[in-house]
Amino acid sequence: MASMDCGFVDCHCHITACEFAEDLEDVIKRTREAGVKTLISVTEEASEFERVIQLFKGYPDLVAPCFGIHPVQGCGSQDQRSVKIQDLEPALPLFQKYRDDIVAVGEIGLDFTPWYAPTSQEREEQLTVFTKQLQISKDLDLPVNIHSRSAAKITIATLKEQGITCALLHNFAGKPSVAMEGVQAGYFFSFPPAVCRNEQKAKLIKQIPLEHICLETDSPALGPEKYVRNEPKNISLVCEYIAHVKGITPEMVIHATTDNALRLFTKIKRLE
Repeated sequence: MASMDCGFVDCHCHITACEFAEDLEDVIKRTREAGVKTLISVTEEASEFERVIQLFKGYPDLVAPCFGIHPVQGCGSQDQRSVKIQDLEPALPLFQKYRDDIVAVGEIGLDFTPWYAPTSQEREEQLTVFTKQLQISKDLDLPVNIHSRSAAKITIATLKEQGITCALLHNFAGKPSVAMEGVQAGYFFSFPPAVCRNEQKAKLIKQIPLEHICLETDSPALGPEKYVRNEPKNISLVCEYIAHVKGITPEMVIHATTDNALRLFTKIKRLE
């Protein structure tokens, strides 16, 4: 049974984002008031690693840090581009330095959106950065927190080829049949509040067993309203939506998703 007083676990958020710099304490206060027990805070670039560790030290009972190099670099800027191997190099010693503090490797993955990765060379380099980080996750015995866009099938195939058994596929946008390949491999899928305004996701949520679903906000992105900053407090909206789609109670969703999060991110148990 889920412990943690059956509070929410936000399995994928960006609490280090500049959008939270001005009022982080207020955001944290609202997060706790909404019943969120743990924020699994992912990173996208090496420059964020020390910041997420600082937040973990400031809020050790709430923030669970992850390290990862995202397939698209320069997120939030005008100069977004496909990741290069050089983006991973400065991160490598930090994975080792903070290996006892981080709870997962993420946000990592593949993004074959045409304007980010128009050439096979860029896609190959993304794959190299991805597989190197999957190797790190195995060396550190940590789960992975995964981004896949326009690359669902190859992402799941790569995870399986690399022998990954513990993975969360966040905001999954692939076909239900591809998702079921992930379910068979034992992977979990999480959905942000934006699903409440995307009817196509209902079919996917309906098909994935509750035992393989987690909750996320992806804050500050993918909130209930477009172009409005998302916060971890909005996690209850996803819970209610999943309950509605599956025809069960929100309480059942909280119990199951918190249980799933504790099974996947085993190091967060020490944060209870």
